[in-house]
Amino acid sequence: MHIFFSVGEPSGDHHAAHLIKELTRRRPGLRVSGFGGSAMEEAGCHLLFPLTSMAVMGIMAVLPLIWKFYKLVKQAEEYFARHKPDVVVLVDFPGFNWWIARKAKAAGIPVIYYMPPQLWAWGSWRISRVRKYVDLVLSGLTFETDWYAERGIPVMYVGHPFFDEVAEHQLDDSFCREWSSNETRTVAILPGSRKQEVRRCWPLLLNIVQQLHVKFPEVNFLVANYKDVQRQFCVAEYEKLQQPLPISFFVGKTPEIIEIADCSVMVSGSVSLEMLARRTPFVAIYRSSWLTYFIGCIVIVCKYWSLPNLIANRKIMPEIFSVGNPKPAIDSVVYEMSKWLGDPASLSMASAELGALREQIHCTGATRRTADVILGYLEKPAEKLAA
Repeated sequence: MHIFFSVGEPSGDHHAAHLIKELTRRRPGLRVSGFGGSAMEEAGCHLLFPLTSMAVMGIMAVLPLIWKFYKLVKQAEEYFARHKPDVVVLVDFPGFNWWIARKAKAAGIPVIYYMPPQLWAWGSWRISRVRKYVDLVLSGLTFETDWYAERGIPVMYVGHPFFDEVAEHQLDDSFCREWSSNETRTVAILPGSRKQEVRRCWPLLLNIVQQLHVKFPEVNFLVANYKDVQRQFCVAEYEKLQQPLPISFFVGKTPEIIEIADCSVMVSGSVSLEMLARRTPFVAIYRSSWLTYFIGCIVIVCKYWSLPNLIANRKIMPEIFSVGNPKPAIDSVVYEMSKWLGDPASLSMASAELGALREQIHCTGATRRTADVILGYLEKPAEKLAA
């Protein structure tokens, strides 16, 4: 039995790694290969290429990589012909994974999309690609499941793995005790997981910290970096200020920082689900080039960017979009954060609103259910499983 994964996002790397561990635990002889990241490789996946190292956003960032993406698609096509995996499992990253799905279907290999793209929020016209190239969608959200089902797509609800990972992650109690205090407040700063977005957004985040420090000198700022190289970049930029700030940088402590923070400023991304799971209010910021912005306005109709707002279909957490001059976005974030830091009751209401939404969608066991479906799909006729 052989499963091929194609995963392009750092968060998807972790979700797929948990799934691979569950699958190989149940089927010790299972063969797993594909594109992904280091977490998948550690879980036992034979990595053909570290695709998560190419996680980028925006047309200007994608263009220089098109030839590399093309060669990876050709590599997958040749691999499918030579090794004929029993199933291809895609995780998000639709721009690239549509092509992997196309090649898999051409080779007669069934395709399962785990954590599918949020077509219900943007790009609904792409549903034809799902219908053509995907045999089964495994959805993490109940309303998303309904959305796909209403459009005739074979879909099963499995729950979102973020809730599993939050429940299973044992927090570092000593870290939490050291960095949480009843006498001071804590703001989490999350610059993102991609190199591109960290470099684009960190100068804005650093300016926001400077302004908030002037208004709230008692607040501590904890920066949750995804990789050490990103931490080094953030520290180097901070040191250029030659201005002491109550700011500390960490790698591998994102859950702890989110847990102990009173509120957060974060680069918009899937980590917003962990904010939701831990009921930590956040202001999401997203910075784009003008070209990406104009293309987005033309091809994407999307009211919200962060997942909690998309799920609620209303703005329960502030979102700030930045293009061109960063000052308006910086001022907006400082304004929103000041409302919370200056009014504990307002902050409590924001946390309670996240908590109420969490109760509507919180469901553990996603990884286990996903493994059930994938193994069942391999062992039973697809028609019965999708019926």
